[in-house]
Amino acid sequence: MDHTVVGTRGVANSPDSAAPSRSSLMTRERWIEVGRILLTGLIALLYWQQLVPEQILWVAVAIGLYPLVKTGLLDLIHEHKIGTEIFVTVATLVAVLGGETVAGAVLMVIILIAEFIAELNTDRARASIKSLIGSVPQVALMRSAEGERAIPIAELRAGDVVLVRAGEKIPVDGRIADGTASVDEAPITGESLPKEKTAGDLVFAGTVVEAGALDIITEKIGGDTTFARIIALVEGAEAEQAPVQKLADKVAAWLIPIVFAFLAVVYFVTRDVRTIVTLMIFTSPAELGLATPLVMIAAIARAARSGILVKGGLYLESLAKVDVMVFDKTGTLTANKPEVVRVESRNPGFPEIELIRLAAAADRRSAHPLAKAVVAYAAKQNVAVPEPEAYEQLRGRGAKATVAGKAVLVGNPALLRESGIAFPDAAESGAETPVHVAVDGQLAGVIFIADTLRPGAREALTKLKATGVKRIIMLTGDNAATAQAVASTLGVDEVRSELLPEDKVAAIAELQQQGHRVAMIGDGINDAPALARADIGIAMGGGGTQAALEAADVALMTDDLAKIVTARAIARRAYRTIQENLFVGVGVVHLCGITAALLGWIGPIQAAILHLGPDVLVFLNSVKLLRIRIERD
Repeated sequence: MDHTVVGTRGVANSPDSAAPSRSSLMTRERWIEVGRILLTGLIALLYWQQLVPEQILWVAVAIGLYPLVKTGLLDLIHEHKIGTEIFVTVATLVAVLGGETVAGAVLMVIILIAEFIAELNTDRARASIKSLIGSVPQVALMRSAEGERAIPIAELRAGDVVLVRAGEKIPVDGRIADGTASVDEAPITGESLPKEKTAGDLVFAGTVVEAGALDIITEKIGGDTTFARIIALVEGAEAEQAPVQKLADKVAAWLIPIVFAFLAVVYFVTRDVRTIVTLMIFTSPAELGLATPLVMIAAIARAARSGILVKGGLYLESLAKVDVMVFDKTGTLTANKPEVVRVESRNPGFPEIELIRLAAAADRRSAHPLAKAVVAYAAKQNVAVPEPEAYEQLRGRGAKATVAGKAVLVGNPALLRESGIAFPDAAESGAETPVHVAVDGQLAGVIFIADTLRPGAREALTKLKATGVKRIIMLTGDNAATAQAVASTLGVDEVRSELLPEDKVAAIAELQQQGHRVAMIGDGINDAPALARADIGIAMGGGGTQAALEAADVALMTDDLAKIVTARAIARRAYRTIQENLFVGVGVVHLCGITAALLGWIGPIQAAILHLGPDVLVFLNSVKLLRIRIERD
């Protein structure tokens, strides 16, 4: 078996061992770049020692400048952007033409080295993203009537049975046909403890069978798997620029003419080419473009490793800035496993068993969690549930059906009020959700259903408030008494109950009109309109759910509210890191460099050496997001 599934052994998340080395990133083009740098540097050294004529130095400068000029012109033509390449080219030409030939050549060599190192390290950081998340095997062991054989993943089809043993990675998304195993789902959910899996359970590609063996019925392969969607989201997230990143690009654009005007004034006053060349190195706005993208790459990768999918830097910044968080109740703050706790008959003609029979018949076609609880209770009580002759689900209200010739309404108080059916207000009290049952226009009884709170919910909300969230609001279609009971237990600031989906959207719009930045947390399907309306939508339990991944800006791969705390912590840390990069790594270093140049303390060569400082600071400050400890990580 060791040879049938290639590259599947080992723990999924071992970034230290899986991270690509710099040598593995040394392509043929990079080796050519190294040769160009060494050649230019050697000729500059020989010219300085007066061993080669000036014409040879000019040739070396041309060779060194060629890739810079090419890249700079392409950026200028296609993206209308002036970057480091143009600045270095102009600075070198100004130095050489101004009589500072050696300084110009040395300047160019040092800048080329700095840019080469920065580019290599950035590529290494990008390559580390996939290694942080994991990988999927490319060969699987397929079991069929003819026996077992190893085949490429691309040849698998839905319905094929794949055998996976202990220590191997699961190559497909599917359901277990046979076997039991302990599966490490960290690459998908971010959970550190393995889960016990048995027949009928869903498993994901890229996860690891820690112990046991499984026969898995293939459902999705390749780019359709949850793992592949995670990779695609992480890799594509960089395109969604955060506002601070767009601002940096805009600043770089309008800063360029100001820089050239400043240099012209300095030259007019000093007539010193050496000072101008030195200043050009420190007035380049190129580092502004490096200050934010690498942070976003690192933060999105770190979130993905924790089972949190962020669709772009735009949403990271939004999450860092939200001051109001709005939660759905059922399935978000509660565990979405409601159970019938008691049944009250309100009409002598409808004893408890008959009440349950009619209610379950009306609810048996509904997918609502409360309806499922009623049907499950009827099955538990061994009540025979008939098929309704007619059925209609009423969004945000309940259901109406015709059962054995009787008109049955099952739903919340609003449904009964709209139908003109009187009922005592006492039915709405308590921490349980009352499901009212009316038959032929009269209240027949009330079924009380309770939902358990999600573990750790109160602690998560408390930690969110500690991060600067001013208000936590719960929006629910449930009745006021039940909603208030849940809110009081969890410490929610405000409750709005008996809401339709459009009412939730209106509530979020109202908060936004008040100047708040609003995050909506829901299940990613029923709450899709509200998730889309909020400044940032967070979907709970996105594991294996395409709708959840598409509905929200952030998807949590498990139903763990603590992951919202982690996501918020990562977002705030990323935003703070960007600020550090801009104001310390770029602003302070460049301001000191410009001051030193104007005072004549440093020349072009020293400036070129110091130019490496901001790049190194920005890089180190950004990639630390991949390693440092973050809340609940």
